[in-house]
Amino acid sequence: MLGFGLAIEPALWTLVFTMVRVGATFIAAPVFGSTSVPLTVRVTLSGAIGVLAMNAMPIAAPTQVFALSTFLAIAAEALVGLALGFILQIAFAAPLIASEVIGTSMGIGFATAINPQSGASTPALGNFLSILLTLLFLSLDGHLILVDLIVRSYELLPPGQAWLGPDALRNIAMFGGYAFLAGFLLALPVGFLLLCLNLVVGMLSRSAPSLNLFAVGLPASLLVGVVALFVAMPAMGDYMVVIVREALDATRTLVLG
Repeated sequence: MLGFGLAIEPALWTLVFTMVRVGATFIAAPVFGSTSVPLTVRVTLSGAIGVLAMNAMPIAAPTQVFALSTFLAIAAEALVGLALGFILQIAFAAPLIASEVIGTSMGIGFATAINPQSGASTPALGNFLSILLTLLFLSLDGHLILVDLIVRSYELLPPGQAWLGPDALRNIAMFGGYAFLAGFLLALPVGFLLLCLNLVVGMLSRSAPSLNLFAVGLPASLLVGVVALFVAMPAMGDYMVVIVREALDATRTLVLG
């Protein structure tokens, strides 16, 4: 009997309480939080991981369902879950920033497509880089590491004592700058070549004012951009692996300590 005469099986109530943190993580995390993942799949995964967490360590759910302390405990669980997924989502914004830099220099900033992760319209090059980063994330077992972090979080941040301190929240907010840093570094090889091309085209326009820049500059930017992407893709792929690993390490450090 759990508060106000409401009869709930204690194990079922504990599972529902455990699923709050897991579900909040899946809402904010990439791959799991994608709009293409059905809600039933996310709920089923949350329940399965919740059962895993309950078997891994004892989890005590609040005894009173409709109590202020219970609502505060649920809010704390949701905060921890959102923090775990949000840090990974910050790292997954790096390819979109890189695509904006590269696409604007190449003259294809107008080419947009629907992002399968968020369902919003983003640059087509950003979709390609985001899909590549997602595949690298899965190939590095990032989804399994995330599940392991969720289960370990119940030991390091027990339910009922899961509020993140001001220092942890500030560090998570400051980590948002990593998306811009990683995005600019990811776009550096191609962006540098396109910058050099723009300087050459600018000097040509000064030396030959009658030259049609749109007839020369845009095809040259497209050609140089495509060739530079082809040449720099191995290095960009290696740096995406670094982004995934640093994001997982940041999730472990900033949230779990």
